[in-house]
Amino acid sequence: MAVVGGAATDPVVTAVVLLSVLIGFLVAIFYAWQTTQIQLRPSSDPLLGHQQESSGDITEHRVEDIATIVDAIAEGANAFLSKQYTYLAIFIAGFSIILLVAVGASTKEWDGAGLAMTAFIIGSATSILAGFIGMRIAVYANGRVAKSATHGIGAAFQVAFKAGTVMGFALVSLGLLMLFITIKSFMLYFSDYLNSQPNCQRLYEAVSGFGLGGSCVGLFGRVGGGIFTKAADVGADLVGKIEKNIPEDDPRNPAVIADNVGDNVGDIAGMGADLFGSFAESTCAALVLTSQSFDLFDSPAALGLPLVISALGIVVSFITTFFSTTCFLVKEKADVEVSLKRQLIVSTVIMSPVVFLLVWGFLPAAPFTVGNVANVKFWHIGFCILAGLWSGLIIGFITEYYTSHSYSPVREVSESCKTGAATNIIFGLALGYKSVIIPVFCIAGTIYLSFSLAGMYGIAMAALGILSTLPVGLTIDAYGPISDNAGGIAEMAGMGEEIREHTDALDAAGNTTAAIGKGFAIGSAAFVSLALFGAFVSTIQDFNGASLTKVDILHPFVFAGLLIGAMLPYWFSAMTMKSVGEAAYAMVNEVRDQFAKHPEIMDRVIKPDYARCVSIATAAALQEMIAPACLVIFTPLLTGFLFGHEAVCGVLVGALVSGVQIAISASNTGGAWDNAKKFIEAGGLVVEVLDDKNNKITRKSLKGDDVHKAAVIGDTVGDPLKDTSGPSLNILIKLMAIISLVFARAFPADGYFVRACRGWVQTGYAK
Repeated sequence: MAVVGGAATDPVVTAVVLLSVLIGFLVAIFYAWQTTQIQLRPSSDPLLGHQQESSGDITEHRVEDIATIVDAIAEGANAFLSKQYTYLAIFIAGFSIILLVAVGASTKEWDGAGLAMTAFIIGSATSILAGFIGMRIAVYANGRVAKSATHGIGAAFQVAFKAGTVMGFALVSLGLLMLFITIKSFMLYFSDYLNSQPNCQRLYEAVSGFGLGGSCVGLFGRVGGGIFTKAADVGADLVGKIEKNIPEDDPRNPAVIADNVGDNVGDIAGMGADLFGSFAESTCAALVLTSQSFDLFDSPAALGLPLVISALGIVVSFITTFFSTTCFLVKEKADVEVSLKRQLIVSTVIMSPVVFLLVWGFLPAAPFTVGNVANVKFWHIGFCILAGLWSGLIIGFITEYYTSHSYSPVREVSESCKTGAATNIIFGLALGYKSVIIPVFCIAGTIYLSFSLAGMYGIAMAALGILSTLPVGLTIDAYGPISDNAGGIAEMAGMGEEIREHTDALDAAGNTTAAIGKGFAIGSAAFVSLALFGAFVSTIQDFNGASLTKVDILHPFVFAGLLIGAMLPYWFSAMTMKSVGEAAYAMVNEVRDQFAKHPEIMDRVIKPDYARCVSIATAAALQEMIAPACLVIFTPLLTGFLFGHEAVCGVLVGALVSGVQIAISASNTGGAWDNAKKFIEAGGLVVEVLDDKNNKITRKSLKGDDVHKAAVIGDTVGDPLKDTSGPSLNILIKLMAIISLVFARAFPADGYFVRACRGWVQTGYAK
C-alpha cells in the first residue's frame, strides 16, 4: 500500500472499499453461476444417465423427486419470509416514526433525527435483502448437493462450500457497500465535518441508525426463524423418531418439509441477519468513538479505518477460499471437517500481518489520544484488533471441543444415555456450564488488553478484529444447513445408503462448524456490545456538558439496572423457549392427527399434508416472535426515558455479563446433545452381545433402542437452546446497546419519572 504512517487519504479509503466490494460481488456471482450449472430437471441435464444409483449416476425419476422436494422447500421458505417481511415492514415504518419524534423532539435536532431514521431504514432493508439472498442460494443449492453426492463426497462438498461462499461474500459486500454509501451521502449534508468535531460526531451518531436497522431485522429473523425451525424439528422427532420409529427425514413424516424449510429461514436467513447486524454495529461503534477523538476526527484515513478493515477482510477471505476449492480438495470423509477448519485458521493467519499494515497506513504515526487514554500508538491498535481476531478463533475451537463427538465431553454425554434421558440431561447441562469458562477468560483477557491500550476505542477495534474475516465465518456457517438439507432431500428421494453416507458426512462436519460459528457469533456479540456501550457512555452528556466517564455501581439506579439487566436474558429465554414449546405442541398434534386419520401414510400409499405443517410453523413463529422482540426493543427506551442515563448503563452491563454466559451455555448444551445423538446413530456407541448359537461375542449398534431414544429426547430439549434462545441472546445484548446509542442524546440525564417524583416530593415538603 503506497501510504506511510497515516498518509492515507479519502480517495485511498474509497478505492480500497469499492475494489474489495467488487471482488466480493464477483466471487459471489461466480460461485452462484457454478451452482446453476448443476441442473435438476432431467430434460436439461447433460450429466444425467439412465443407469442405476450404484453406478454413480441417478435415474431421471430420482432427479425429478429431488426437484419436486426442492420446489416444496422453496415454496415454504418464500411463504414464511414474505409474511415475516410484511410484519417487518410494519415494524420498520412504526419504529422509524418513534425514532424521528423521540430523538428530534428531545434534542431539537430534527435534521440529525431524520438522518438517523434514514440510516435505520437503509440498514433494515439491507439486512432483509442479505438474509433473503442467503436463503435463496441455500434453497437453490441443497438439492444440487444431494445430486452431486452421487459423484462422490468431494463433488458434493464443493457445491455446498461454494453455495456457502455466495452467502458469505454477498452479505458482507452488500453490507459494506450500503454502509459506505450511507456515510458518503450523510457527508454531503455535514460538509464541514472535518473542521467541526460536533458535526463529525452528529454525522456518525446518525449513521449508527444503520446498525440499529440491521440488528432489529436480525432479532426478528433469529427469533422467528428459530421458533419455526425448532417447532418443526421437535414435532418431527417426537412423533417420527420416538413414536413411529422412522428415520429423521423419512418422507412419511408430515413435518419433514417444514423441518427443512426451517433450516433455511432460521439457520440461513436469521443467522445472516444476525451477523450482518454484528458487522454493522461494530463498524458504527468504532466510527462514533473515532469521531469523538480530537486527534482523529479530522483524519479521513482514521475515520475510514473501520471500513477498510472489513474491506481487506473480503480480500483475505477470497484468498483463503482457494485452500478448499483448489489447493486441498476433499477426497474422503476425513477431509471435510479439516478443510472447513483450515478456512478459519488460514484466514486468521493471513489477516494478522494485514492488520498491522492497515493501522500503520491509516492511523497517525505520532501518538494520539482516544477517550481518556493518551499517548496511544498505532501499533497499540494493531494489538487490539489482533486480540479480537485470535480470541474469536480460540472461542470457536473451544466450542468445537465441547460440541463435537470427536472429543470426550460429547462421548461422555452419549454414554450417559445408557441409563436414560435423565442422566443425559444432567450430563448435557453440566457440559454447557463448564464450556463457559475458557471463552469468558478469552473475552476478559481481550477486553483488559484492549482497554489498557486504547480504552473503549481499543475494544471497538477488537470487535472489528473478530469480525474481520466474516465472509469465511458466514461461509462455513451457511455450509451446515445446506448440507443438512441435502441429507434430508437424499433420504426423502430414496437415493440409497451410499448417497446418504456422503451427505451424512457433510452434515456431521457442518454440525461441528455450525457450533464453531455460534461460539464465534457469541464472542463477537460480547465485544460489539461492549464497544457500543463505550460509544453510548462517550456520547451522553450531563448537565455540565462533560462526558460521563464513570459509572458508579453503588448508585441505586445503576445497581438496580444491573440486576434487571442480568435478569433480562432469563426472561427472554423463557419467552422464546415457551414459544418453541407451544409451537411444537401444535406441530406434534398435527403430525399425530395425520398418522391417526391416514394410517396408509406409513405404507406409502398416500403422501402426508406437508403444507399444513408449514402453515402451522409459520403462524406460530410470526405470532410468538413479537413479545420477545418488544421486550428487547422497549426495555432500554423505557429505562432511559423514565430513569435516565445511569440506569441504562446498569441495564446494559447486566444484560451483557449475564447474556454472554447463558448464550454460550445454552448453545453448547444443545449442540452436545445433538452430536451425542448423531454419535449413537453413526454406530459410535455399541454394546457387546453374546450370540448363543455361535457362542461368539458380537458388537451391536444402539441405534433404535432405548439408549437412542434417550439421546433423541436430549436433542429435542436442546433444539430450542442451541437454535433459538442461545443465538437470539447475541442480538439481545447488541440491540439493547445500539438502541441506547442511537437514542443517547434523547434520554434525560435523570429520567422523567425521577423528575416527576422529585417534584412531587419537593411540592409535598413545601406544603
